[in-house]
Amino acid sequence: MSTQEDDEYLALDGYKLFYEMQGRKFNALNQTYMLPADDEEIERFNLFHRLVKWIFGGNSVPGPVQETLQSGDHRASVLDVGTGRGDWAVELCDMFPSVHVTGVDLVPIQYQEVPLKCLFEIWDANAHYLPYGDRHFDFVHARAVHTGIVDYPRFLREIGRILRPGGTILLIEPDLRQWPELKFKHGAGPRGWFTFWETYRSCLFASGIDVTVPQRLKRLLEETDVFEQIQELEGEIPVGFYPISEALLTVGQLQWMVYNLLLPALKPMFLALGLPETSVDQIIKDAQHDLYYSKFKLSSRLRIAYAIRRRN
Repeated sequence: MSTQEDDEYLALDGYKLFYEMQGRKFNALNQTYMLPADDEEIERFNLFHRLVKWIFGGNSVPGPVQETLQSGDHRASVLDVGTGRGDWAVELCDMFPSVHVTGVDLVPIQYQEVPLKCLFEIWDANAHYLPYGDRHFDFVHARAVHTGIVDYPRFLREIGRILRPGGTILLIEPDLRQWPELKFKHGAGPRGWFTFWETYRSCLFASGIDVTVPQRLKRLLEETDVFEQIQELEGEIPVGFYPISEALLTVGQLQWMVYNLLLPALKPMFLALGLPETSVDQIIKDAQHDLYYSKFKLSSRLRIAYAIRRRN
């Protein structure tokens, strides 16, 4: 189904970048990545961006990465993979006067007016290579992209290729296992919530995605034999309005809003992979019930890893 708005988004050589399914707009470049590319999804990523910034103390990157960017004696070149609307890229330009950021994404949904130091390009990170020369960037940032990349180890090797020796990589991926799943025996706990995430993982697996990538970021970086000084962080993120601490309450509210938008966004994926619509509607409805009225304290996990490109 095509709309007039879709016709305005033509890539080079007239290739259409969007298609519509179940009333949602999707990218046409990477058929593996089956989350929407529309206003609701932009809002979801904006909320997720705010959540990560809150975790980083109001900054776009963790402290050690800030120190690296601030201490550089030349104009740092940064790549933001899966840039989305470009919030992170634009904010990094504002934070560091010497930084130049290139943001790449599957679709052109970025800001119309951006700093001169910020450039947006269209590319599929699931491709066999990244379209940049060896040792081109000082810093590469990739956030919540692994569900669209079939061969994540190859993706990391490509990042290693385009990073200059001594350059930094920062990976941020939500864990696809909801933390209460590890606490309850089979059949117990918020079953509607668990069923939704089990279905999501099954659909990703059927599309060729390794759903264990988030919890293996450090090991995957080690296995490239390209990176050193590998650091891994993980945190339990509350989902909802139950935390007593003001800081955790803010994080819980943001994560709740992220998931409130994610649940219906995955209906087209579930349908496209062969699940009956009645079953999909029930799975989402049950998950929404657990999100809105759960007697359990839902929580999730966020995985963060950063490392330095070897100098030899």
